[in-house]
Amino acid sequence: MTELNILKEREKQVHRNDLTTFQMDCETKSAAGSVSQRACVFCGSRVVLYPVADALHLVHGPIGCAAYTWDIRGALSSGPQLHRLSFSTDLREEQVVFGGEKKLRQCLTDLIDRHAPAAAFVYATCIVGIIGDDVDAVCKAVAKEKGIPVIPVHSEGFKGTKKDGYRAACKALFQLVGTGDISGIPPVSINILGEFNIGGEAWMIEEYYRKMGVEVVSVLTGDSRVEKIKRSHGATLNVVQCSGAMLQLAEMMEEAYGIPYIRVSYFGLEDTAQALYDVAAHFSDHPDVMEATRALVKTEIEAVHPDLLEFKKVLHGKKAAIYVGGAFKAFSLIKALRYLGMTTVLVGSQTGNTQDYDLLKKMCDTDTIIVDDSNPLELATYITEKEADIFIGGVKERPIAYKMGIGFCDHNHERKTPLAGFKGMHNFAKEVYTTVRSPVWQFAPAQNRVY
Repeated sequence: MTELNILKEREKQVHRNDLTTFQMDCETKSAAGSVSQRACVFCGSRVVLYPVADALHLVHGPIGCAAYTWDIRGALSSGPQLHRLSFSTDLREEQVVFGGEKKLRQCLTDLIDRHAPAAAFVYATCIVGIIGDDVDAVCKAVAKEKGIPVIPVHSEGFKGTKKDGYRAACKALFQLVGTGDISGIPPVSINILGEFNIGGEAWMIEEYYRKMGVEVVSVLTGDSRVEKIKRSHGATLNVVQCSGAMLQLAEMMEEAYGIPYIRVSYFGLEDTAQALYDVAAHFSDHPDVMEATRALVKTEIEAVHPDLLEFKKVLHGKKAAIYVGGAFKAFSLIKALRYLGMTTVLVGSQTGNTQDYDLLKKMCDTDTIIVDDSNPLELATYITEKEADIFIGGVKERPIAYKMGIGFCDHNHERKTPLAGFKGMHNFAKEVYTTVRSPVWQFAPAQNRVY
């Protein structure tokens, strides 16, 4: 294998785990020439807001930006499908020169009249930030005229990274929070933040809480509705799953409405059970909640445990490479793979912070490669060096795995199978099991891998 020459600008973003102290250089803009897997601000905002199913999502920019709208995430809805339609102001040269505010207002007016949304989100893209359209003023005028919230999302791509898009989305959502009626919300109630219902996970998690005796006021933003978001300030606890995307909203709600939050993960048996127990513990003055939670966890684990033991017999000793968006997801993946007897030899994220990487260092074995904002060449090289049996990532990582001749497990936004909760752990383990043992890999021996 040819030795990899890492770009000088990226030397502090790649670490071979050992006992020495290291400080990962993270939360920085991607290095020019790196062709990293990290997306832009607009992408981050769309990831968070897109699943609001009864809202209009209008991209103010050239038509090419709308490529990141059409069904870019699974984001299943139990009702409205408006979020799955792709709308753009389709800015051309004339608007770039003379301004696009007039076209934006006309598009908003026409779309609201046609689709009658509960609210509208308007995404400002790079070109809008350059030409200086007053998106806020247009949104305010249309909101007054049409009588619905019309919310600007300042997501100009050049402003930063995908993580900055998360912040822009949280600010947009916060404009809805606190504007609805909270009568009838019981004291044992929560909001679920950071669950996007890609494969129906939100429905599974809501069912867990229903059996526990906990009411879910709003899921932000999987299968979400504008009215539920408006009254989310009536819940007594925020449960934050995807901390990178939604932690800021939880902090804003705590400051404004005094709602505490906890961080959880619903991936893997251990983390799912702990998440449910943590919520039950918060409502300690309702002991029946904890009692119902124990019964639920016992029943769910007993249903999947026998199959997991069978999968483990085959997967024991296999090696996995992980590259995902948020580091919090990587934590759960490492634990779930360890439960299956597998070793993580490469792990990285697009949006991890210093504390995340410190924890990854403690969780990973010696000589595990830890990367931040990686690129295909780095990922391919380390996968080859470590002789990984499977690569777990998202849509951008899939071609890397197949070119390398190893199995791939989609743990991001294109999948259709739920991977959260107890049943989700069974689905994940079964996919890894069937992928790793597939006979197709005998036709792609390691020496023929492309990198």
